[in-house]
Amino acid sequence: MLKLPEKASLKGSPLWKRLSAFLSADIAVDLGTANTLVYVKGEGLVLNEPSVVALDADTNELLAVGLAAKQMYGKTSRRIKCVRPIKDGVIADFGVTTAMIRHMLKVVRNRWSLVRPRAVIGVPSDITQVEKRAVLDAALSSGVRQVFLVEESMAAAVGSGLPIEQPIGSMVVDIGGGTTEIAILSLGGTVYSYAIRVAGDEMDEAIQRYIRQRCGLEISIFEAERVKVTIGSLLHHSPPLVMTVFGRDVSTGMPRSMELTNEVVRVALQEPLCAIVGAIYTALENVNPEVAQDILANGVHLAGGGALLRGLAEKLSEKTGIQFVRDSDPLTCVVRGVGRVVENLDTLKRVCIAA
Repeated sequence: MLKLPEKASLKGSPLWKRLSAFLSADIAVDLGTANTLVYVKGEGLVLNEPSVVALDADTNELLAVGLAAKQMYGKTSRRIKCVRPIKDGVIADFGVTTAMIRHMLKVVRNRWSLVRPRAVIGVPSDITQVEKRAVLDAALSSGVRQVFLVEESMAAAVGSGLPIEQPIGSMVVDIGGGTTEIAILSLGGTVYSYAIRVAGDEMDEAIQRYIRQRCGLEISIFEAERVKVTIGSLLHHSPPLVMTVFGRDVSTGMPRSMELTNEVVRVALQEPLCAIVGAIYTALENVNPEVAQDILANGVHLAGGGALLRGLAEKLSEKTGIQFVRDSDPLTCVVRGVGRVVENLDTLKRVCIAA
């Protein structure tokens, strides 16, 4: 008896892949401690929101996400709790992170689609297998069909247009909210990578701690962030900048305001700055002379929101003797990189560390 050939499965075939690409727009996500940025294939950067979620304290019902939740932080009633589910660049609260990603995907996917999208997500270079699994599970639970992970330092290099495919050593320092990633790249791969859990959040905590100890004023972590952004500077001879901060007097417990100068902020930031400089020294000590020559000739590329601090590039150049160059838009550098991977997933899939 003649056996008929089995029916070919459409799923996994080239036709299915082309149809899936047509019916759904793949996305890229920079899942950061401070901010989450989303890039949609063919549209560019479509969302940039703080990584903060507001929940009903009794039912865990999602009340607000992003900027709306950040504005509630520290001002909520007993019925509402605000959570930052990403800590040091990795997921600290799986359920809340899943809800946050699902909400953000719902916002950016404003059209009905038949096929769930693929996602490329930037993660720290020192991510553990458990943390990697948490990111993958959270993304898959949020409604994407396939997930690819890219080291944030590699994504920053791709987003900055560095010649990572060529036999040239390129060094990237990505200062995010929770981690500072230091990587040396060449020929499409990582020569050396090192990450420390000292970055923007640690700078905010250092400012908060210094003002409490030296000025007797307790301020919130977001007020410390506002101080850093408004008058933060590492330059010794920068023009004087002054701003008023608000908080609670440590001795009396009463509300109080005071004026701060950029000199106070410069002194407060010395400890996290020294930690970042030490990590850069560690990276430079572990490269071959040929790669060191390329870095000396081409400089070090600064990326991440922490690179926006005034005088940081100049201070790092002074400390190391190597030129540091800040990206034109350091805050979106990583998401531009993962976005480029999404746009060219077939050719750039090799830079991904897991799928």
